[in-house]
Amino acid sequence: EVQLQASGGGLVQPGGSLRLSCAASGFTFSSYAMSWVRQAPGKQRELVATITSGGSTNYSDFVKERFTISRDNVRRTLYLQMNSLKSEDTAVYYCHRPPNFWGQGTLVTVSS
Repeated sequence: EVQLQASGGGLVQPGGSLRLSCAASGFTFSSYAMSWVRQAPGKQRELVATITSGGSTNYSDFVKERFTISRDNVRRTLYLQMNSLKSEDTAVYYCHRPPNFWGQGTLVTVSS
């Protein structure tokens, strides 16, 4: 059974940083591209960043130069380092193995 367990969310002030983690199990983690997707209150889900099995990365424009996606295939863990956080980054962040598998989400709130 594929399981994706996200953690690391919380309350942070504007300009602060957080690191999200996603522990994966039930599949060969190193063989799959992985993504972070977020959903802000009242909005549709939107892709944040993707990392391929080979480690190539791609970011949505609204997080470029601020967020970094990475993976540790030995620990079977996906990461999202978020810096220079803004209030508009407030959302539930989901770990995603395209196309069909989703973690439970972790809430990030950026507020003073």
